[in-house]
Amino acid sequence: MRIDIITVLPELLESPFAHSIMKRAKARGLLEVNLHPLRQYSNFRQNQVDDYQFGGGAGMVMMIEPLVNAIESLQKEVTYDEIIYLTPDGQTFNQKMANSLSLKGNLLIICGHYKGIDERVREHFVTMEISIGDFVLSGGELPAAILVDAIGRLLPGVLNDETSALFDSFQDNLLAPPVYTRPEDFRGWKVPPVLLSGDHRKIAEWRHEEALRRTKERRPDIFRQD
Repeated sequence: MRIDIITVLPELLESPFAHSIMKRAKARGLLEVNLHPLRQYSNFRQNQVDDYQFGGGAGMVMMIEPLVNAIESLQKEVTYDEIIYLTPDGQTFNQKMANSLSLKGNLLIICGHYKGIDERVREHFVTMEISIGDFVLSGGELPAAILVDAIGRLLPGVLNDETSALFDSFQDNLLAPPVYTRPEDFRGWKVPPVLLSGDHRKIAEWRHEEALRRTKERRPDIFRQD
């Protein structure tokens, strides 16, 4: 999979992709992440990429010309399955969306800044708008890192145990069940006996019941959808 990211601040995205699972995915050739500084596509003095909005009002807007230059330049070498704009008024990102996007080949992500991007970019180029929650951040770089991590870890071969992603929270609209490790008795706090039984059928049943219980208690909104 190839993911290209257009950003005003590429420095914010260098660290998240240089460690842990994302580093492994890149090293194995399973995921290619490219950062494209927006200012290098500007034809304005001092590589300007923002301007005042028409009609007045507080806040600057990312200009159409640098963004279109960047998108069209990249489209000359890549055909994108989705061009994603990260915005608070987009569709809320969830595990189902991550699963779907992990099946794509090439993605282009646009990181917003200031008061947003010129609406004409959204109308003529963007195919998908995503929000990571009902709050506002300074820019789209942190949401982009979240998107790439959530999608990248689902690619076959990225995780050492390829089945582990299948049991993450929100798969099948359920939260993950409780997990335990050694020692089995710590300060009198004991691991549930079923997990020590070696009976894989009973363990699977226990985990499913615990996932149902936890989801019903903590996220009844998800439980009702199941």
